[in-house]
Formats: sequence, structure tokens, C-alpha cells
Amino acid sequence: MTRATRTRRFLLPLLLGGLLAPATAAPAIAAARPAAHHAEAPRPTSDDLPARLAALPGMRLVRDTPAPGGYRAIELRYRQPVDHRHPGRGTFEQRLFLMHRAADRPMVLYTNGYDLDYQDPAFRTEPTQILGANQLSVEQRYFGTSRPHPTDWTKLDIWQAASDHHRIVRALKRVYRAAWISTGGSKGGMATVYHRRFYPQDVAGSVAYSAPNNTDDRDNTAEYRFLQRVGTPACRRALTDVQRALLGARRAETAGRLARAAAAHGDTLRTVGSADRALEFNVLRLPERFWMSQDEAACARIPGPSADGAALYAWFDQMVSLWGYTDAYLSVAAASFYQLGTQLGSASLAAPQLAGLLRYPGIQQMRTLVPRSIPMRFQPGAMADIDRWVRHHGSRLMFVYGETDPTRAEPFRTGPGSRDTHVYLAPHTNHLARIDKLAAGDRDRATAMLRRWANTDDPTT
Repeated sequence: MTRATRTRRFLLPLLLGGLLAPATAAPAIAAARPAAHHAEAPRPTSDDLPARLAALPGMRLVRDTPAPGGYRAIELRYRQPVDHRHPGRGTFEQRLFLMHRAADRPMVLYTNGYDLDYQDPAFRTEPTQILGANQLSVEQRYFGTSRPHPTDWTKLDIWQAASDHHRIVRALKRVYRAAWISTGGSKGGMATVYHRRFYPQDVAGSVAYSAPNNTDDRDNTAEYRFLQRVGTPACRRALTDVQRALLGARRAETAGRLARAAAAHGDTLRTVGSADRALEFNVLRLPERFWMSQDEAACARIPGPSADGAALYAWFDQMVSLWGYTDAYLSVAAASFYQLGTQLGSASLAAPQLAGLLRYPGIQQMRTLVPRSIPMRFQPGAMADIDRWVRHHGSRLMFVYGETDPTRAEPFRTGPGSRDTHVYLAPHTNHLARIDKLAAGDRDRATAMLRRWANTDDPTT
């Protein structure tokens, strides 16, 4: 497994769920500069599609290959301003991955919230499958190859990213003129909602999976209460026992294993501070990570406090991806932790069960995971603004959560101004919630709603 692949697998469980919590400062909401007017392009045939795409201002075609299921996989680059408020102050290329089926089919805009380094040509989101749609996957600004150089971190915020998505939609609607639907999971689901908040008319509807609604960075009781209720008492006790062992009798042994594993790969732990600090950070997050990815059956596999050291370390590493805290991986993940520490918010989970075993107050703050060379200032208010918009102005939004997923401790909710907006809960499901995991009646309603938004009755699943 390559370093980049391991980093990607680390980011998904770590960042998409309960590590996100409370809120941030509302950025100034400036209007995007209107795009130049262009005459509508004729509908492309399969033969002239590459030329039509390449003719879009700012678009560059990188690769065009066949893909499974009658699709074409087309990798693109689209030139974006670093600062949408001041387009003349530098640009960068944003990576896009298009799954083309037919120009007259709906288009699904997939905001994954991260990079596209490992985009599988066969991958299609659930809305894409339900609608038999085209799909456009967008790499988030400052992730993967979509990072400006030099990097001005102050231009990584939710409005700038939403403006990226807005320009992409405006450009490609010249080619794909059927209905557009946006979707994303967890951090990508959050990005989907943020795009709709700032540009509500870009798409006909949005499906956000497992998306936390982090509205108050000072109040972490929602996550704590959820973790005190999820699962059985026996399973929660087993997690507490292993936490206490890892920070008690097995602490030096486990931290030593982590330090040796990092050194064996030529990695260091300067950003987080030490193997012991990385250990404490991850032990505090353990119940959250467990319930994001596991189910009740996994409770029987939680090792006891007296388990063999190698087995205990292997299980713990599987739950939290310990190698993700070395400097090599944190440098790749910096954009994620920067967003958590400046706008998205991050919970500091209470742990009264670990009283007397904790050494590092404030260890759960995102400053722990971001190199000190990158300035950070938390902006209270941005997530509260998003929450208000959903409840008072949001329309054609669908939120899907898993019953045992800690990210639903602070879910998006409908309000007095919500229109055609619904929240669904998939029973016995963790962070990998889907429409097809809903109860039968909810599944039928959600599917019908999505097809109505996309203006298609063609069940081409």
C-alpha cells in the first residue's frame, strides 16, 4: 500500500464523522462575478464530446477512456481563481472526473470533500445509479493536485469552495442541459449543503449522506450523550475497558509500538508532538471511530485489557489508523484539519471514564494536527449560518443518516422555512448510510423524490 493510499483510507474514517462538531465564523457572503455569456452549445454526440468539453473556457481534457456500464471516463482540469472575489490574483487547476453516459441524461455533481487520487472509473454514487445519470466528481480545492502554489490558506473556506462548484456547474450546463442533482457523503455531504446555501439554484436537488451539522464548537454534549446511548451497555463497557488499558497499564508499550512503526517508515511525529500524544488523541476518539465503522457484531471482537500486545495494537490501529498522525500524512491531510480548525468545527469529546489517565489538556483541538507554519483562526458563526439557511430557506434537500453513526448526534433538521426537504434514518446502519438501507417505505419515498427532482421516471438502476 502506498503512502498516499494509506493517507486516503485514513482520512475517510477520521474526518468525515464525529471528529467534526461545532461551528465557525460566517464568511462575508460576496456575490460571485457573473460568468461571461456564451451561446448554448449544441448537444454533443459521442464523437464530438471531447471537443465540446475542451472548447469550454478554462477546461482541459486530460484522458478519455471507456468505463464499465456503457460510460466514458473523462478526466478534466478546470482553471479556477484562487480568490473568487479577486479573480485576477492567481489561478489553479481543479481536477474533475466525468462519467459520461448521454448528454440528455441528468447530471450528478459529486462533491467528495477530498481529493480524486483514487477515483475508480467504475464508481458511481447512489443517485447516479438510481437516475441512470452522468456523474461529475470534483476534487475539493486545496486537496490532491487542486492546491494553488504558493498556498494562501486564507482562501480555503466554504464560500470559495462553493464558488468553485458554481463555476463548474455554469460551465458544464452548456453541454449537459438536463436536471442536475448534487450529492456527497460526510464531509462531502457538508460541502454539498454549503454549495446550495450560497448558490441555491445551481441544481434541482441535493442528497447529503451522513453530514454533521456542527453549530456550536463550545458545546460537545450532543456527541457525548450519543456515545452514552449507542449500542449495548456491555459493548460500551468493553470500549471503556480498552481505553483505560491503553492509557494505563498498556500505555508505554502501545506508544512505543507507534514510535517504532513510524521510525521504520522513516516518518516523524513532530506536528502532533510525540507518540504518547498521538496515542492519547486517538484513545479519546476511539468510541466515535468504532461506531462510525462497526456494528454490534464487532463488539465481540473488542480485545480485553490483557490481550496480547501485538493483537491489541493491531485492533486499535485498525479502528483509528495510527500511522495517519505522522508528519508525512499530516502534511497531506493539512487542508482537512485546517477546515476543521477554522470553519467546520471539531468536538472535544468528554471522557469522565478516563479521569486520572489524561496528560494533555486541549489535545483534541485541531491545532494539534496542523503544522505551526500554517496560521489558523477559528471563525465562529459559519456553521450557524448554514443551519439557519437549511431551516428557514432550504429547499429540495435530502439528508440520510445511519442509526448508529455518531455524526447524527448533530444532524441537519428541517424548519419553518424548509421546502421539499426531508431527513431519513437508516436502521442498524453506521456511517455508510444509503437510500437502499432505509426502511422500505422511506426508501420508496426517497427514491421517488429524487426522480421527481431530476424530472425522470426512468428506473435505470
